[in-house]
Amino acid sequence: MLRFLIRRTLGAAVILLIISALVFVLFYAAPRDPARIACGKVCTPETLALVKKNLGIDHSLPVQYWDWLKGVFVGRDYASYGHCSAPCLGYSFQNREPVLGTIEDRFPTTLSLAIGSSVVFLIFGVGTGMLAAVKQGKALDKIASSASLVASSMQIFVVGVFATYLLVDQWHLLDRANYTPFTQNPGQWFTGLLVPWLVLSLIFTANYTRMTRSQMVESLSEDYVRTARAKGLSRRTVFFRFAWRGAMGPIITIFGLDLGTLLGGAIITEQTFSLQGIGALSVKAVSTNDLPILLGVVLVAAAAIVVFNIIVDAAYALIDPRVRVA
Repeated sequence: MLRFLIRRTLGAAVILLIISALVFVLFYAAPRDPARIACGKVCTPETLALVKKNLGIDHSLPVQYWDWLKGVFVGRDYASYGHCSAPCLGYSFQNREPVLGTIEDRFPTTLSLAIGSSVVFLIFGVGTGMLAAVKQGKALDKIASSASLVASSMQIFVVGVFATYLLVDQWHLLDRANYTPFTQNPGQWFTGLLVPWLVLSLIFTANYTRMTRSQMVESLSEDYVRTARAKGLSRRTVFFRFAWRGAMGPIITIFGLDLGTLLGGAIITEQTFSLQGIGALSVKAVSTNDLPILLGVVLVAAAAIVVFNIIVDAAYALIDPRVRVA
């Protein structure tokens, strides 16, 4: 197991390196020059050269990337900012703020949104899917399958508007979406994110319901489950000790990917509810050609997905005894 984790960690580092290089190249191919945008309307060649030097983009692309990469591990010096300690992801081209500090300010919003919605769609999605599998072919199964099919076809930006209108503006049941730090006021943190949690988890709940049902139906028909029943084990024991564990593998795999993606920014949800998280930050970075911010957000998203993939692979051996990590 240790060798496996070390090998996967090294592979993850290579993947993140490749992703950062690709983002650099794609940004370089963009038609807009960030230095000219930062220079303003009245921009002389001398001023433009000074702005490029201050931003650290007065060299060729390979040199720029190498300077950025060194900053991540050992820090780097900027003409206008001085020394930036490692891990240094640079300074924003737009507001001149450190990229790492900007991401740290936005990340709690995205983390709260991702964790809260994950709890909701796991409980309701997996629970409903298990009930539908137990009641296969009956009314509950048909209702759950039909509802999940309808919910999975909905769009967050549409459901979000209707949910806000009904639950907040008309019925006054919930508070308008906003983020309050948990350490500042746990109650406002919960009520302010409840509507986004419900809307974001709606589509995920539908997907997990369908997936859990199909996996449980398949698992309940396996030979080892029928053998356990033939030995006289109780229905509860057969269901949770054998069938449930055998069906959770694919669900955990998808959950790891979904949670990693959400931690990289739930862009549509954050834009719909005006939450200033990683997703909203990435949209702004793309629109303004802010390479340092864009690189930082991409690396956070990629690192989250890679880390959760490693965790999922290691968890397989604990959940399903048929799987062993060599």
